[in-house]
Amino acid sequence: MTTQPSTKASILTDIMLAVFRVNGRLLEKGDQLVAPLNLTSARWQVLGAVAMAGNPLSAPQVAEAMGVTRQGAQKQLNKLEEEGFLKMLPNPRHERSPLFVPTDKGNRTIAATMSLQMAWATGLSSSLSLQNLKSTLELLNTMYELLDSPVPTKGAKP
Repeated sequence: MTTQPSTKASILTDIMLAVFRVNGRLLEKGDQLVAPLNLTSARWQVLGAVAMAGNPLSAPQVAEAMGVTRQGAQKQLNKLEEEGFLKMLPNPRHERSPLFVPTDKGNRTIAATMSLQMAWATGLSSSLSLQNLKSTLELLNTMYELLDSPVPTKGAKP
């Protein structure tokens, strides 16, 4: 009895499932990493997007940059602003969509966060090969680009 080789589609499905598991673990461990700084992974993601942009961002811009919903970004932006990590500015292009910039507290916090993250990444990467890391990054970036194509819905039934 011979086993059929895995198809590319089934291997890609396994990769997708692995990415979901890794994402969940990254969020869990990220929460632990930044908890001492009064952040969660979600706030870290949004604060980082604003801090690293180099210019004020609106909620839709943050959402697009981080691959989250506008509502999700807005919720985190509001919390970060309430806690003094971000400052809200008027948006001359859209009255109802303010812009956000990091405060001094926000800049200090993102610097501390990135220092923690770099130490964490250094430890995690110590047992991984440079070639595997580069190949994985290339594959994930390619998959991201391919995901711009429409999702097939024909024949889908609950």
